[in-house]
Amino acid sequence: MAIDFEQALGVHPSALAFRTERAKVIAGNLANADTPHFKARDISFENAMDSVASQARTKHMQRRSISQHHEMLYRNPMQPSQDGNTVELGIEQAKFAENAMAFETSMTFLNMKFSGLRSAIKGQ
Repeated sequence: MAIDFEQALGVHPSALAFRTERAKVIAGNLANADTPHFKARDISFENAMDSVASQARTKHMQRRSISQHHEMLYRNPMQPSQDGNTVELGIEQAKFAENAMAFETSMTFLNMKFSGLRSAIKGQ
């Protein structure tokens, strides 16, 4: 009997890909903290997972890879700067740390899935 890894691993590979892409966006925000008129951006996890879920529902009709292109949103600053830059260093650092912890959590779940599959294959 063959194992369908996409079904066995669930949403976790997509969540890891999202977290990687979000880390790049937040790192870009941090890199441009002193760039005049730079607008801080982010990606919504809820919107991204809704997109993955809707693509997964139609997947049984046609095989295609899940797109990792997510809608970019602009972050509204709590304290706008004089030069039009909307990056707030403390908030971006907190978002980056939050995203890193969520990445680690997703990785832990994925490792647990692999452990379960390994046990099933070995018959333990």
